[in-house]
Amino acid sequence: MENVHLAAEDEDDLYSGYNDYNPTFDSEELDNDVGFQQAVRTSHGRRPPMTAKFPGTALGGRPIGTSFGSRMPMGSSMGRPTTGAVQVRVYSAFLGMAQSMDGAARPMTAVRAAGYSSSLARGSTFDPLGQSRGPAPPLEAKNEDTPEEKIKILEKKVNDLIEESCLAQGNGDLQLALEKAKEAGRKERALVRQREQTGTADHITLDLTYSVLFNLANQYANNDMNTEALNTYQVIVKNKMFNNAGRLKVNMGNIYFKQKNYPKAIKFYRMALDQISNAHTEMRIKIMQNIGVSFIRMGQYSDAITSFDHIMSESPNIKTGFNLILCYYAIGDRERMKKSFQKLICVLLGIDEEDKYISPNDDPHTNLLIEAIKNDQLHQMERERKALAEKYIMTSAKLIAPAIESTFAAGFDWCVDMVKSSQYVELANDLEINKAITYLRQKEFNQAEAVETLKTFEKKDSRVKSAAATNLSFLYFLEKDYDQADRYADLAMNADRYNPAALINKGNTVFVKEDYEKAAEFYKEALRNDSSCTEALYNLGLTYKRLGRLEEALDCFLKLHAILRNSAQVMYQLANLYEMLEDPHQAIEWLMQLITVTPTDPHVLAKLGELYDNEGDKSQAFQYYYESFRYFPSNIEVIEWLGAYYIDTQFCEKAIQYFERATLIQPNNVVWQLMVASCYRRSGNYQKALETYKDIHRKFPENVECLRFLVRLCTDMGLKEVQDYATKLKKVEKMKEIREQRVKSGRESSARGRREGSASSGGSPNPIHMPPYKPSDVNIRADYSVGMLGSILSPIQTPPKKPNVSHSETNHSPALERARDSGQSSHGTSAKGERLSVKLRSLPGSNEPYEASSQRDLDASYVDPLGPQMERPKTAAKKRTEEDEFADEELGDDLLPE
Repeated sequence: MENVHLAAEDEDDLYSGYNDYNPTFDSEELDNDVGFQQAVRTSHGRRPPMTAKFPGTALGGRPIGTSFGSRMPMGSSMGRPTTGAVQVRVYSAFLGMAQSMDGAARPMTAVRAAGYSSSLARGSTFDPLGQSRGPAPPLEAKNEDTPEEKIKILEKKVNDLIEESCLAQGNGDLQLALEKAKEAGRKERALVRQREQTGTADHITLDLTYSVLFNLANQYANNDMNTEALNTYQVIVKNKMFNNAGRLKVNMGNIYFKQKNYPKAIKFYRMALDQISNAHTEMRIKIMQNIGVSFIRMGQYSDAITSFDHIMSESPNIKTGFNLILCYYAIGDRERMKKSFQKLICVLLGIDEEDKYISPNDDPHTNLLIEAIKNDQLHQMERERKALAEKYIMTSAKLIAPAIESTFAAGFDWCVDMVKSSQYVELANDLEINKAITYLRQKEFNQAEAVETLKTFEKKDSRVKSAAATNLSFLYFLEKDYDQADRYADLAMNADRYNPAALINKGNTVFVKEDYEKAAEFYKEALRNDSSCTEALYNLGLTYKRLGRLEEALDCFLKLHAILRNSAQVMYQLANLYEMLEDPHQAIEWLMQLITVTPTDPHVLAKLGELYDNEGDKSQAFQYYYESFRYFPSNIEVIEWLGAYYIDTQFCEKAIQYFERATLIQPNNVVWQLMVASCYRRSGNYQKALETYKDIHRKFPENVECLRFLVRLCTDMGLKEVQDYATKLKKVEKMKEIREQRVKSGRESSARGRREGSASSGGSPNPIHMPPYKPSDVNIRADYSVGMLGSILSPIQTPPKKPNVSHSETNHSPALERARDSGQSSHGTSAKGERLSVKLRSLPGSNEPYEASSQRDLDASYVDPLGPQMERPKTAAKKRTEEDEFADEELGDDLLPE
């Protein structure tokens, strides 16, 4: 084993030493080498080497010249070097297998065994796999500075940008997609320039250039940059190096179609059609469809019919058949309409039968597979295609039914017969239901056709029966025949419990009977069956509102608003609920959103004015009340508020026009005419005020307030008619007093008779016959507050014991409610009430006799119905003294009633 050579541990490279220089092999100096020349001339160099002294292999000593190891040439017995060894070394040098200066011989790789070394180093371990050398050195980094590497990196960036642009378009971010497409174009141009600079222009990738330009043009078109898109497509089409670039003229035609430039669109469609071979049948059919649709938009129905007829003969489809029917309908060709309809219902959809989704046995594995494919994307696509075909057939039938026959019913019957004999048998029942609904839309409620048509479905299958009964229930509900509506709603529910429309109709019939809890249950069940049923959600909100569950109603309408963003009804309900919840700011916010949808709704504008008035913002309230008045000048509450607003701001002249309009709307209400007269008086036009009062007296001769005003004005103006008016006033007061006494005594007798009758336990044998209750026998007394003056109400009939009208007995306007809530009373007013309200006592209706409310002295004084006049703002520093305009006047005793 001592002669076995093991590889040294420090031997890192098996092939090291090739470049080392050994002076022994320097043949140029051999002529000057004395030892070499002497060896050549003598026989010492020819002696064989003494190999026994050197360790060899198991087979014995090694011959000179192999990769035995490092050893120096041995000298002869005379001390001379062995020439044979030198000759071998020289020969080895020429073969490139030289030995190093330290004596280590280079291995001969052609015959060396794997893992072994010819080194004679002692103490080395056996490591044929070189595991003791440690980990392999890291791979050398690729040099990216070379032109080819730079070009490859740039190409990868361009491809990544195209991919990012397509993904952005798929996500709907069209602007980002366009930016990425532009950046890809810039990178691609830089790539082309770099290839030209490196002299590799022949290796330019045309596919990459085509992809960049096509994506850029597509993104331009998506962003409605049509001119840029057309220019980019033109660059592609004109480049002859791009194969099949002529097909892109279809895209150019689509852009012209979008721009409504139909002649040019047809031109490009035809150019694209010429460049597509007949082998691409489907693409040619689609281009011809585009040509036909373009002709329809241009009104050239004959040319469109030519294109559609060719398509229906080559490769019929539902959409083309429908367009063909539209063209024949436009030109009024009855027979061809019928033929086209027959072609339409014969088009094959290419979808599988539903039977394959029915399990033939109870194998759980098969059932699981069927359940999996029932809702896969392929089945969804089949359902969508079938639904689209049914939609086109139904629309076509409803369109041509009145045109193909003399009557609408006959045409519909022909369509139904055709459908029954086709693959769309189930559509026949739907067509008949649509026939009945068409009758209803034509408002032919008195004809029995619609009802009879729907009633024929009572014995049909459950789905059709439920649809027909739902329509019948709705029809009877509109006619307010709630019993029949309830009956057919039950029938529809029994036929199909999961029909949300039937449940809604049932809930409506219960709602009108004021059984709100039960109605809410039906609406909830409809929502469970169809969570997107907006009618059920709206009705449920109304039901909660009636039940006083305002928070739940608010939640319903907020959900509904998320579905119907621009529904005016939903927004109004939200505003009304917030007002009921005493959150006026939210109510105003929703009403502001509402007027963006319906800006001319006068009631919404008036409601906004009312809310702002309640908040104390008079300027905003005036703005919305005035807008409401512009759109609807007959709203008495708005007129009343505007008139009161101008009186409050000391512009009585402007208030006159509003009260005059109120007089036109309610000519029998004396209060508006009194307001007009008072405005004239307060504005200083006493003559006009007197004429107005006289005119009121002619129309209402028994009006006490008018007579009082006439007495006072005539007195102030020194007119002779004052005595006549005073006499009339006295007579009217006495008549009212007598009538009031009569009513009072009659009521006392009636009450005494009732007490006696109850005390006798069954009544007396001689019953007291009381006079019948008549409105004229009732004392009439009402408190009037107008606008900010209060609401002018018609007289309220009350017993004598209740001289004041309660809030629950009258229909107050909002202005009157505000006046009452702010503390205004009929006997005393606050500082604000003195300006805004006044009590008009004992004002009867236009057709009622006038009575004195109590026995009292005749009072000829009057109270201004507009309240005391406000003091004008002071414009000077001088202190003014309060003066009574009638201070110098004295009312003579002869002018006053006795």
